[in-house]
Amino acid sequence: MAQSDSASGLRAGFRGLTTRGRSFLAAGVTAVVCAYLLDQDALLRVGVLLAALPLAAVVVVANTRYRVASGRRLSPRRAVAGQEARVHLRVDNVSRVPTGVLLLEDKVPYVLGPRPRFVLDRVEPRGHREVSYRVRSDLRGRYPLGPLQLRLSDPFGMCEVTRAFTASDVLTVVPQVQALPSVRLSGEWIGQGESHSRTLALAGDDDVILREYRPGDDLRRVHWRSTARYGELMVRREEQPQQARATVVLDTREIAHRGSGPASSFEWAIGCAASVAVHLLERGYQTRLLTDTGQSVPGPGAGGSHSTADASGLVLDALAVADLSDGGTLSRAEDPLRAGGEGLLVAVLGELDEAQATRLGRLRSRAGGAIAFLLDTGTWAGLRMLAPHTGGDDFEARVRQLRESGWTVLPVRAGDSVPDLWRAADGSRTTAPYREEAGA
Repeated sequence: MAQSDSASGLRAGFRGLTTRGRSFLAAGVTAVVCAYLLDQDALLRVGVLLAALPLAAVVVVANTRYRVASGRRLSPRRAVAGQEARVHLRVDNVSRVPTGVLLLEDKVPYVLGPRPRFVLDRVEPRGHREVSYRVRSDLRGRYPLGPLQLRLSDPFGMCEVTRAFTASDVLTVVPQVQALPSVRLSGEWIGQGESHSRTLALAGDDDVILREYRPGDDLRRVHWRSTARYGELMVRREEQPQQARATVVLDTREIAHRGSGPASSFEWAIGCAASVAVHLLERGYQTRLLTDTGQSVPGPGAGGSHSTADASGLVLDALAVADLSDGGTLSRAEDPLRAGGEGLLVAVLGELDEAQATRLGRLRSRAGGAIAFLLDTGTWAGLRMLAPHTGGDDFEARVRQLRESGWTVLPVRAGDSVPDLWRAADGSRTTAPYREEAGA
């Protein structure tokens, strides 16, 4: 086993010969051959010396048995797009002998910047060294960092051997969250709004919250009227304190968005959904993020078990990796909305057709309040550069259609500010401001 390890180390050492080492070896072999042909003893000694240097370097590096441990710490682990994060590396020499010169290289995706490289001088036994570097990305996503690679080199630079650690970390780059003003929203029911009073007025002694029977449930909690209605055992839920609920719907359909890269309508929608969701969570709403694919964050059954910070983190992590879908409609998001009960509904929508707007209109009656950020995607595609505040006929028709069904519609053009639009969602206003200008 020791012979096998030694042989593999030698093979790795020969593969690690640098350009300098290969040049010395080639020059030494050439000198030895010439000395033999010309019968020159002095040239032979020079050739042997030149060839022996890289060979000795291979043996030394191949038999180096440093015991080195590494660690990585991210600050912060969840960075905001456009802001820097710092990566701290620590290398510990856990052996009883000092190390030689160590070359460190951390594997980093190209979008975060060039690969960081460090040269560490001799590390004493049981000692350590700490280095750090900065990364930055304008694009949201999850980026792997590592594994850390350690290069061992001889003092003459003849041979380098790379040894990689196995540990790696993930840096999550989340969309930017803009602070939104506090406005009165129709449908909220923590001390204000319209939904709370309407709920108390309609609620009676017979109103209960039901769920499916689970093994172990007390049979005295079975609600027989609902059991007969649904055809399966239904039980009363435990009483829970009232909490305002909200759902943020994000339209991720590829056919509903225009533009590319950070300046696309989809990226604007991502930032809008992040800002609204975090704002509602900070105001005490039990908020979930729902996409047109039917994905819900937090997932079903999570309830209110998450703190505000944890819930915000879950939503931002989901938005960090959100991508365009190949769906053609919003139908997969409709079932969760129908079962969601009364609460605030905020939708960030791309391009809609008449049928989709009609289906959204029907869902309005199931929500305490409904706000729609409707994107005029033509302004992102540059189709209305001469008259940016004039929507197309279809866009204006969708705005009117949603408003007539009870939605508070906020028309969005490229460059619009989310906080400014959010002020227009104030429930004390009858309608959101909307400028209709005659097209040329």
